[in-house]
Amino acid sequence: MASPKLKAPDIVKFGALQKRSQNKGRFTAENYKRRFFVLSKYYFKYYDGNSDKLGKKKGEIPLRSVKVVENVGDRMLEGKENAFQVVYEENGGFFSLYMVAQNNNERQDWVDAVRKESVRQNARFLEKFHKGVWTKSLGKFNCCDQVDRSAMGCILCTHDRQGAVSISSSTPPSARTSHGLSKNDKQIYIAIYDYDPVEEGDLELCKGDQYEILDSSREHWWYASNNQGKKGFIPSNYVKKKYDLEIFDWYYKDLSRTQSESILKQSGREGCFLVRDSVSAPGQYSLSLYTQESGIQVRHYHIKRNQEGFFYIAEHHSFDSIPEVINYHRHNAGGLVTRLREPPHRNTKPTTAGFGHSQFEIDPKYLTIGEQLGAGCFGSVHRGLFKGMPVAVKRMKENTMSEESFKEEAKTMTQLSHKNLVQLYGVVTKKRPMCIVTELMRNGALNNYLQRYRARLIQQAPRLLDFCIQVCQGMAYLESRKFIHRDLAARNCLVGENSVIKVADFGLARYVLDDEYQSSAGTKFPVKWAPPEVLQYTRFSSKSDVWAFGILMWEVFTCGEMPYRDKRNIDVVEYVVTENRRLSKPSYTPVIIYQVMMRCWDKDPDMRPSFSELIRQLSELNREGDYPNVE
Repeated sequence: MASPKLKAPDIVKFGALQKRSQNKGRFTAENYKRRFFVLSKYYFKYYDGNSDKLGKKKGEIPLRSVKVVENVGDRMLEGKENAFQVVYEENGGFFSLYMVAQNNNERQDWVDAVRKESVRQNARFLEKFHKGVWTKSLGKFNCCDQVDRSAMGCILCTHDRQGAVSISSSTPPSARTSHGLSKNDKQIYIAIYDYDPVEEGDLELCKGDQYEILDSSREHWWYASNNQGKKGFIPSNYVKKKYDLEIFDWYYKDLSRTQSESILKQSGREGCFLVRDSVSAPGQYSLSLYTQESGIQVRHYHIKRNQEGFFYIAEHHSFDSIPEVINYHRHNAGGLVTRLREPPHRNTKPTTAGFGHSQFEIDPKYLTIGEQLGAGCFGSVHRGLFKGMPVAVKRMKENTMSEESFKEEAKTMTQLSHKNLVQLYGVVTKKRPMCIVTELMRNGALNNYLQRYRARLIQQAPRLLDFCIQVCQGMAYLESRKFIHRDLAARNCLVGENSVIKVADFGLARYVLDDEYQSSAGTKFPVKWAPPEVLQYTRFSSKSDVWAFGILMWEVFTCGEMPYRDKRNIDVVEYVVTENRRLSKPSYTPVIIYQVMMRCWDKDPDMRPSFSELIRQLSELNREGDYPNVE
């Protein structure tokens, strides 16, 4: 006998369905349970019982809050068929309820019934929905690569769209961004990565969830609130603003043409693609696409905008926004050499400025020190683990560093954070030997990397130039913070995955006590990378770093040769200061690149370019040669 509750006059439909977990918080795997659903004139509810005994109510959705009632693409919900979804609004965010029916007819009956009753309750449906689903295993929607769980759908709904809410079409042009997505005045951001709190006061991040930024006055750690009202500090580079392209897995903001080719070739998958900022056309975007169907493995296309404001790669297929252009070409080549398939896998999270929002002194009990990777004037460098996270640990030699001075600066240095700087996480000062803990760069020092792959790299000027640009970007960041490196050289730059170059050991030379860093005058610096004003008067500035950068460029284009390799330090001083001579042009180096080195080696520091000027000049030399748009 059916439950008395099911005989109520407002009951429209009831029955058992398989339901996926709501996944509103952190979870480890998708799970499904059999639930008994009841559709009334006002609510869509589900219970843990059956028609004879409803059992405990597990959830309910007011029909007036329903935004989407649509089928899920077959096998897009973990390989299941006959799935459908109800998207509803709750506490300012969108949530999706995924259910699986026994067959297609049953699925369509539920979709029609829930949609009909929602319309009667004046529900305002969205114009678009996701045919796929957001899953933890992928960390995104499997139909369009958005990581925002509340993201607007990517295809038009099948219901009658009269009166439907449309974010894109209802937004005036003045409120649209350069990529066609709507502006969002409220400080709502999406977590792009999971983050586990390290110290009290940090807030957990769950990839795909929305967070309101309450205070962004600190550059690297923002104070935020989650959907449940819990507040705390989060790493600012783990979240991206809602309606920004960075919430898509296929968007790589500051990637050069050379880097994009390296990443796509490494993937080696037909149709692998990414979108990046265009260097040759600032403010615009380029699509890079891997294919094995032509002699050129990576093709590049400009994404353009017509007079009506629509975006396109092939002019006859234009859309309101870049995500819509990408979605179209994922299903249709539309003039491209092949249709778009999947973006490259992002294997690593970005580094944070320190492990927590205020932590820079590291408790050694959480630090495991492993094999030695190298040694230098500071001490030995080891592979290590901090609470299971891979790190590099520099164990400092006794009496080789002015420790008290360094401790004062360590807190500031942990807050220096840039994609082309090796992140300093913190220091161990309460136990000997003192240790410096940084991110781990798996491919080692740049000079050794260049020597190891010399045969492959020596005639690849664009790739070598890209290495220099990456170093220059890191140095421009230090320059903007009024921070002087004092020991810039290829040995102090490290190589990570996908040929990412990062500057290391910035500022440490001030505290080193070592004979190798002595000039004839007794001051501490690496002579072969030092300009005349340092050799003569020990005058360090960002312009002395620029001189050292010119030497580093020479190292890069010789693939790791030692500058002035036949000269002693005292001979270098004579050569550079007295004779005013410079290193000769390396073989295979274009004259125009050598001219940049010579600008860095101007005797007058004021005549040397700044790092920001060098970025512009080197980027011009590395200017993109994207293929013209397909007509």
